[in-house]
Amino acid sequence: MNDSTTLDQPVRLSVENVGGIDETTVTFEPGVNALSGRNATNRTSLLRAIMGALGSDDVSLKSDADEGHIELEVGSETYTRRLTRSNGTVNMYGDPYLDDPELADLFAFLLATNETRTAVLTEQDLREIIMRPVDTASIQREIESLEDERARLDEELEELSTLEQQLPELQSKRADLTEQIEETEAELAAKREELADAEASVDETREDKRAVEEKMSELGDIRSELESVRQEIRAQRESLDSLNARRDDLADDEADLPNAPAGEIEEIDAQIDDLRAEKQSLQSELNTLQRIIQFNEDNLERAGDLDAVGASASNDESGDVTDKLVEDSMSVVCWTCGREADREHIEETLERLRDRRKSKLQASNDIEDRIDDLEAERKTFEEQQRQREQVKRRLRETESKIESREDRIDELEDRRATLEDRISAVEDEIETLQTQHDETVLALHKEANQLEVDLNRLEREREDLTEEIEAIEAELDRRAELRERREALASELTDMRTRIDQIEAEAVEAFNDHMDTVLSALEYDNLARIWIERTETEVKEGRRKVSKDEFTLHIVRESEDGAAYEDQLGHLSESEREVTGLVFALAGYLVHDVHEEVPFMLLDSLEAIDSNRIARLISHFESYPDYLVAALLPEDAAAVEDTYPILTEI
Repeated sequence: MNDSTTLDQPVRLSVENVGGIDETTVTFEPGVNALSGRNATNRTSLLRAIMGALGSDDVSLKSDADEGHIELEVGSETYTRRLTRSNGTVNMYGDPYLDDPELADLFAFLLATNETRTAVLTEQDLREIIMRPVDTASIQREIESLEDERARLDEELEELSTLEQQLPELQSKRADLTEQIEETEAELAAKREELADAEASVDETREDKRAVEEKMSELGDIRSELESVRQEIRAQRESLDSLNARRDDLADDEADLPNAPAGEIEEIDAQIDDLRAEKQSLQSELNTLQRIIQFNEDNLERAGDLDAVGASASNDESGDVTDKLVEDSMSVVCWTCGREADREHIEETLERLRDRRKSKLQASNDIEDRIDDLEAERKTFEEQQRQREQVKRRLRETESKIESREDRIDELEDRRATLEDRISAVEDEIETLQTQHDETVLALHKEANQLEVDLNRLEREREDLTEEIEAIEAELDRRAELRERREALASELTDMRTRIDQIEAEAVEAFNDHMDTVLSALEYDNLARIWIERTETEVKEGRRKVSKDEFTLHIVRESEDGAAYEDQLGHLSESEREVTGLVFALAGYLVHDVHEEVPFMLLDSLEAIDSNRIARLISHFESYPDYLVAALLPEDAAAVEDTYPILTEI
């Protein structure tokens, strides 16, 4: 809804071919609106039409129609829903109020078939109902992201530890090189003095001397370059050996990782979808069975009242009329065929229905366990797939580096061959000049030149080592920062892992507070408290057992003498179970602040609550939704007609 749309004005609902409604238009005033009428007067169909306009899919097309339409006008905004039947399937289109109706379906649309109310009646997993609107999946994704970052930091810290272990050896090599440089410098200085003395004693032309010096200088330059090339070849080969070893390790890692069968994850997803559809079908059957059981229990209860009247009459009077009354009370009118049926036979049928409901509930729980197993299996496969992709990526990067190193080595070997050829050629030229220059001077020149080459090589090696040491030291300086970040990640992970626990604990506490509030408003003497306890149980997940939280519902009664005692949900009467389910759903409405997202609250099937309590319940909740629509029997509507508008025509 646009921010400019106000919710303090009447809204208009137009319905065509929905549920049992042919066509109608109804206006709802802000606040409470009561739909008054007996059963089968389309009140529930109208409520479902409101649900459809708001975004729920729990709305049906009229059985004899192929197309239906719902339109909700709020100020200048109009929200629509169109239902069409095609090949026996009803499809829905349009622009409803809510993009995601799940929260409303659970806690705002409180009809008899409401999933939250039914979950209490059939003793299903209440934790799943309470926590479903909470986006725990995003918390889990954030946990996985933090775990990935921590793993990356651990890898970096491990690499830094390896570098730190290399540092003493590199520093020792640099010290050795410094010592060799000092010795070579001293030797070169001595050689230059010796060369100067020798040159002073040789009588030669200046041109010959200059030619020899030029060739010797050229030879020195070439040898210096050749030494650099050889040094780089050695370094590249060492790097290549290291990369080859790393590639072998990665290949072993890849071979060790289990292979997820092709299409396994997609198959698991398909199985999960099928199981969820099967569970939804079972839930629908459970709801139907619950309604049938409740109807029959009420029918038997009314027949029991007749038994009591008949027994009293038989004690006070005599004659055929009394006998006939007692005789008739032993039978009950069957709700399916309208004929009289033996009470015992109906009770046997009712017991079979209860057994069938229990069997269906167990089947639903088994499906939920299977879904949990499949989700755990899928997570395992996805983790294996992630690890395999990571190893493959590293393997590709390593192979790329190997190829780059090999290409560089080929280039350097070609360059080395070229330099060796040039050295041979220059040495031949120098040999030719030996006839023009004293061999002693030439030899000294050669030795001095070689010392200069050695000195240059040693200085370059020391420079390279110094750069490597400084790079390692710079990397090690980052270690404190990395450790600090890892500690922060560990703290974040701890917080994230406990956040779901905290959310659950806070949700349970809020539920208990709100259930106390709602129950207090209803003023039941025999129901002192309804509360949820958060417990932990061990369940099987895949091939391992894990701890799983459960929410257990407790019922506390109060005897006539004021003593409190705990009772089980199964021991409550059908009407008390209905009240318990409604209280639970209404508490969920308050806990999740549903009124902030959904402008309507819908109440139906309140027959288990007497008129005065219905009035108090509506009064308690009227300040939350913008529009509260309640379907009431005429006698219940009479208790609120002086306060709220009553709609009798649909």
